[in-house]
Amino acid sequence: MKISLSWLKEFVPYAGTVAELDALLTRAGLEVASAETRGADFPQVVVAQILESNPHPNADRLSVCRVDDGSGTPRQIVCGAKNYQVGDRVPLALPGAVLPGDFRIKVGKLRGVESEGMLCSAKELGLAEDAQGLLILPATSPVGAPISALFPPETILEIEITSNRPDWLSHLGIAREVSANTGLPLAAPEIVSPGTRADAAIARIEDPAGCPFYSVRRIAGVKVGPSPEWLVRRLESLGLRAINNVVDVTNYVMMELGQPLHAFDAANVQGGLVARRARAGEAFLALDGREYALRESDLVIADATRPMALAGVMGGEDSGVTEATVDILLESAYFDAPGVRATARGLEISTDSSYRFERGVNPAGVLPAAARAAQLILELAGGTAEETTVIAGALPPVEWTVPLRYERARRLLGIRLTDADLDAPLTRLGLERLSGHDGASEWRIPAWRGDLTREVDLIEEIIRLVGIESVEGRVAAAPAPASTADAFYDAALDVRHTLAALGFSEARTSTLVAKPAGDDFLALRNPLGEEQSALRPSLLGGLFGAVRRNLNLGAASVRLFEVGRVFANAEEEELFYVAAVVTGHAAARNWRDAERGAVDLHDLCGVVEALVPGAEFARAFDARFGLALEVCIGGFIAGVIGQLAPADARAIDARHPVVAFELRVDALAASTLATHGFVPPAKFPGTTRDIAAVLPRELPWGELRRVLREAEEPLLAGVEPFDIFTDDSGAKLPADRKSLAFSLTFRSPERTLTTEEVNAAADRLKSRLREQLGIEFRE
Repeated sequence: MKISLSWLKEFVPYAGTVAELDALLTRAGLEVASAETRGADFPQVVVAQILESNPHPNADRLSVCRVDDGSGTPRQIVCGAKNYQVGDRVPLALPGAVLPGDFRIKVGKLRGVESEGMLCSAKELGLAEDAQGLLILPATSPVGAPISALFPPETILEIEITSNRPDWLSHLGIAREVSANTGLPLAAPEIVSPGTRADAAIARIEDPAGCPFYSVRRIAGVKVGPSPEWLVRRLESLGLRAINNVVDVTNYVMMELGQPLHAFDAANVQGGLVARRARAGEAFLALDGREYALRESDLVIADATRPMALAGVMGGEDSGVTEATVDILLESAYFDAPGVRATARGLEISTDSSYRFERGVNPAGVLPAAARAAQLILELAGGTAEETTVIAGALPPVEWTVPLRYERARRLLGIRLTDADLDAPLTRLGLERLSGHDGASEWRIPAWRGDLTREVDLIEEIIRLVGIESVEGRVAAAPAPASTADAFYDAALDVRHTLAALGFSEARTSTLVAKPAGDDFLALRNPLGEEQSALRPSLLGGLFGAVRRNLNLGAASVRLFEVGRVFANAEEEELFYVAAVVTGHAAARNWRDAERGAVDLHDLCGVVEALVPGAEFARAFDARFGLALEVCIGGFIAGVIGQLAPADARAIDARHPVVAFELRVDALAASTLATHGFVPPAKFPGTTRDIAAVLPRELPWGELRRVLREAEEPLLAGVEPFDIFTDDSGAKLPADRKSLAFSLTFRSPERTLTTEEVNAAADRLKSRLREQLGIEFRE
């Protein structure tokens, strides 16, 4: 819905800025989508007439013009345009003028010839997005007049209207809202409605459900022609095309009062007009030039021979008003909103008229709008209007009452307002207080507010005008202490954030799967099909399927994770797990490293350690994997990490190893998840000691790391294995032993360590490993 600010000010004397009006309307419940200022309000830009034009002595593409700017002294202007003739009137920007883009005009020389200003195009004045040559003005434009007199500034607001407020679909409706919110007086147009009479030969209704009320008024002897400039400009500012003075008046009144109208050429109407349903096989040629095949549910306005209009939607081309029209029939009606909506949707037509009828028009405004249009038609097109309007049917109730209990209003709003404070906003909205006693009152609702039918509606209107900001905030309940459920939720969220930061994408797979092998699953009693006959016992099956789809679509590497519930035929039927699957290259392609390694089990161990520092790994057996490790968190087996056997990897079309993990979220929640914060760079250098140890072949690296971590050596900054050696023949090393080389990094945050301090710390750690694990060291 477009609103002209200057038109709005004719109804309410609003003097605030556009930004202030935007804030006021937003507070009232309307959304201002955009505000656009049009026109050419530029000081020092005037209408000038070209007196003569001569070639520029130093430039083939320039001309030297003498123009009359109304000052009495001709000016010399250098111009590059070619679309003008001597005698044309064009815009002239005088020295000192500031055009769009902060383009300042001053006296200067162009190729050696002085220019005392600039002749302007429409684009340079902001009147068009593109323009070729100068803006040629009408020959009647007064020389010396400011350009703003020809193109007055106009601000257009684009407003989003909610479906329950059709009263806002007009300038008068928006003016009512501004008046109610500011207290400014409302100046509605003075309309004198003529008398009415019933005459079935002129207007009748066959379908009162679709058309409860219909009116028509004859205006004879009109002279149809172009509309005056003010009317054309006003309609075009709202995006409406000017057609002729009669049609333009009906559009003007619709935008002014919100009531759609239609004018028929009386010479093309055979007999009277009747509101009826379309007949089988009936067609209709509309004003848009298209022929529509009507359905029997569509409501039409017809004469004795054919449909003249689609009721509430669009008029017909055969009965439209043209310059040959002498007598017109002016229609104003009240149509059933759902019926108009069904016709417009069914025929795929959307018009300004249907938009308003679909939401419901003001029944009390049907006849006043017709009177207003007749008044303007007589002023602009002449003619004689009949003294009475022919009507058929009856209007819906135009008034009803709603009670208001003041104490209930105060309780719902949560603020203490006096009875008078509660009455004031309703009075400003146009409601009338009929009576009041025992802490309650009765209010008459105006016909344009069809949305006010209950007491709570009145209370909502009160707080809308008083302002929701007047309700003081307060704590309605004490905050609840943190619970196990909170910790569980936080753990799952932290897992999601960490995995996303590590380059994984979250997937969502189906909870319903085909029955897996074995009996450790829950089957559905009434499955949708074989592929959805059981609850998933693991997240990995769905993720492997997602990996396959991504690889088949051309993905070179895939990193997916999912957090969700799994189900088992055991004591704990429902568990919450996080699972991740990776396949492909460990690093992105780059020109420096053509041989990129594939992701392996160790990479995924690093991911788990990023989730839970201190997680421990041990060899395990899992039928789903060719190689598997169990993950222990705080002494509890939390899940498994594994690598698919080559045959299983090929089954999901993977060309690289496929590694995955599945962990219980409750184990993560019970542990201390990794907190990733800023770690400042070390101020002092570190020192490394390489250690070579001989230990039992079955002793895992995780045991060494655990012993080193539990030693809590303050100078130890890092531990990293870098070589392992075994000899199955026993020639160089017993077959039940292995040689492991690892480095220990020592650093102090306070000073540079001495060699003696580093050696002492390394000896303490070696002694601990020797005592607890029986490790021998190769010196």
